[in-house]
Amino acid sequence: MELKSSFVTPKGQVIDVVYHEDKDPLLDMEGKTMQAVHGFCFCGDKMVLVKHPTEGWMPPGGSIDEGETYEEALVREVKEETNMKVLSHELIGFQDVNDGGRVLRQTRSYCVVEPYGDFVADPDGDISEIILIDPKDYKRYFDWGVVGDRVMEQAIKKHLKCACG
Repeated sequence: MELKSSFVTPKGQVIDVVYHEDKDPLLDMEGKTMQAVHGFCFCGDKMVLVKHPTEGWMPPGGSIDEGETYEEALVREVKEETNMKVLSHELIGFQDVNDGGRVLRQTRSYCVVEPYGDFVADPDGDISEIILIDPKDYKRYFDWGVVGDRVMEQAIKKHLKCACG
C-alpha cells in the first residue's frame, strides 16, 4: 500500500510525502536517511500524546541516534517523552519525506505502554506535557492529513485486536 501526500510547514514550505505499509523500512535505502520514529501509543484504552512547544500535540517520537535501530529509538523516545515503558510494539508503516532534495525516512509504530511513574519532564526539554485521550478524538489535537488518518486507522485496528485494552 502506498499513499502520496504533501503538507505545508509553519514556514510555508511544501513537503512531499510517500507513505508505505507492508514493506520493510530498511529496504531501498539508497539516497535516503533513516531519520525519525513516532509511536502511536496506547495505555489501556487511551492514546498517549505529548505537547511540543512549537509543533503542538502529537504522538511521542523523535530522531534516531547514530548506531541505533528504529526500534531502539522508538523505545527510548517514548520513555524520554512520556516516562512510559513500551511493553510491545509493531511497525504500522513508514514515510519518505522529500525535504529540500534529501529524503528522510520516518517510521510509524503501534505501541502498548505503561507508566514507570508520573511524567515530570522530558530530559531534552522538548515536551512540556503529556495527556491520555480517547483515540477517536485525535483530530482535536493533531491532523497529519491522509497519511495520519491511515496510520491512526491502523493503530486503532491493532489495538482492538490486542487483548491489552
